[in-house]
Amino acid sequence: MRFNTKLLHGNKMGDANTGATLTPVYQSSAFYQPSAEQHEKLFHNKATGFSYTRINNPTIFAFEERMTTLEGGIASVACASGMAAITNALLNIVTCGQEIVASTSLYGGSIDVFHDFEAFGIKMVFVDISDVNAVEAAINEKTRVIFAETIGNPKLDVVDIEALAELAHRHELPLVMDNTVATAYLVKPIEKGADIVVNSTSKYINGNSNAISGVITESGRFKWNKEKYPGVAEYARFGKMAYTAKLRNGLFRNTGACMAPQTAFYNLIGMETLGLRMERACSNAKALAEFLNTYPDITVNYPGLACSPWHEVADKVLTNGYGAILTIRVGSKERAFSIINNLSIPKIVSNIGDTKTLIIHPESTLNAHSTEKEKEDAGVFNDLIRISVGIEDIEDLIEDFKAALA
Repeated sequence: MRFNTKLLHGNKMGDANTGATLTPVYQSSAFYQPSAEQHEKLFHNKATGFSYTRINNPTIFAFEERMTTLEGGIASVACASGMAAITNALLNIVTCGQEIVASTSLYGGSIDVFHDFEAFGIKMVFVDISDVNAVEAAINEKTRVIFAETIGNPKLDVVDIEALAELAHRHELPLVMDNTVATAYLVKPIEKGADIVVNSTSKYINGNSNAISGVITESGRFKWNKEKYPGVAEYARFGKMAYTAKLRNGLFRNTGACMAPQTAFYNLIGMETLGLRMERACSNAKALAEFLNTYPDITVNYPGLACSPWHEVADKVLTNGYGAILTIRVGSKERAFSIINNLSIPKIVSNIGDTKTLIIHPESTLNAHSTEKEKEDAGVFNDLIRISVGIEDIEDLIEDFKAALA
């Protein structure tokens, strides 16, 4: 099946008992068992089933299965938010005294939570992820994972996933990719060699800004070194599912950052149109970027433009488009605010991936807690505007920007 067909028909959905075409919302905190023996088996991983929604739930499980199919992995774990997904994905394999090598061009919230890791004795080493030599130089005997975003937010640098995966595996390290901005519509990192993929499903997967959630998808291909990752080695009996088994039996289950059944339902509905929405949004973003690029006093950053420093890598890595986000630098913070305030269609919202076009001034909001050096490395400046382009008629968007700039 191709992309859109697989989204709709790649997994069994609905309810066989009633003929419902959508998986129902199982709004139940717990599930009764036919016997004490069956209950014991559930808690000892000797039987399948559901006992408590903090651990899993039929609606959430249906969403996890669809995400596994979408990203081409072997298992997924749905979390309460994208930040919860990142935290669970990394702390499942990194502990006190160890290090994470991460891109400098991450979303501001990710940088913030990585600094929180430092209170637990985990050191962050930030590098220019596009410089393979710099990444390799940052690796030492304490490094346990490499983390990057497929398309940096808001720097919009596109990562050469294959080159990064080759480097990571040469050093026996897993590569964790945040695929939120690109989504599987543009690239499936697992096919390029990534070992674990994280998505903030509050964005394009959901598509309507009506729920907060995140998900972790495992490839099942990484060979966990028993000395480096003793915690995962303990779950070797689960074979390729060792990483997910450890996560479900420990951090994820015990910290309780689980997805709500209603959120899973919203996501299941939203992702059915992911391909159609991304196709339109990417097309709109490219057209808007080309229009804004005609203004001599505006600097446009979009991987789809030939002038982008990441255009060549984007052509190699991405399919079906260059993403639905662009940034512009307009000369001053005052002008940035003026343009934002004079637009009528884009909504001033701290989110991306909606059907509607969203706009924000990252320096004063998303990266408010970053140092000046971190802002610079992430491509965040006081005259920068980030535009998450929606599915409106492109003529209306261009006319609105033309009027605001005038």
